[in-house]
Amino acid sequence: MFTLILIYSDGLIMDLGSDMEEYLEKLRKAILNFDVDGAREAAKEAMSAGVDPVKAIEEGLAPAIREVGDMFHRDEIFLPHVVMASDAMTAAIEVIEPHISKEDLERTKKGVAVIGTVEGDIHEIGKNVVTMMLKAAGFEVIDLGTNVSAEKFVEKAKDVGADIIACSSLMTTTMPYMKEVIEEVERQGLKGKIKVMVGGGPVTRDWAEEIGADGYGKDADEAVKVATELTEKKE
Repeated sequence: MFTLILIYSDGLIMDLGSDMEEYLEKLRKAILNFDVDGAREAAKEAMSAGVDPVKAIEEGLAPAIREVGDMFHRDEIFLPHVVMASDAMTAAIEVIEPHISKEDLERTKKGVAVIGTVEGDIHEIGKNVVTMMLKAAGFEVIDLGTNVSAEKFVEKAKDVGADIIACSSLMTTTMPYMKEVIEEVERQGLKGKIKVMVGGGPVTRDWAEEIGADGYGKDADEAVKVATELTEKKE
């Protein structure tokens, strides 16, 4: 184990090694306490103190948001708590991201994902949780919101060079639009180049296989694992 000592031009000495964990813990606690303002302030403090921005996300925010997901799946917290944790995560990342170098962004980025709720469906809480988890895992995520057409999914994916299109649905009546996204990808000759994964309350693994999706996530944790696998297997 080592200690990192920073010596500033005015002679001020900072023992960053001993303080690092304290700053990371503040970030974690802010997320677990669903504290948006606290997360923003903790991020500002960490950046002012010289904490590595990548470590702030990977070792501070990411473990906390995974724990939020675990608590939700254990029925220990409810959807409003998840939403608040997501907002806290977003607030912290907005502070931290400008401090990450282009080299570090490229080195740590796992891939680019375009996400949205399919046409005819305006539900987005589940989508927002997956978005948050993907960002924490190192993905660049473009969130198209709700009621997104197949054409819009594919056009945006082409524009940003996406590896993945992630489609969400919470209504059985809108699930067929997931198939339209897959068909649009194929129509434009992008099959294999852009992977399509699906998820949402009524969506099943059998349905994903039936429509020819490249991946299926029953929850946010599985969605991240599947997205990671899909980017590693990209043709």
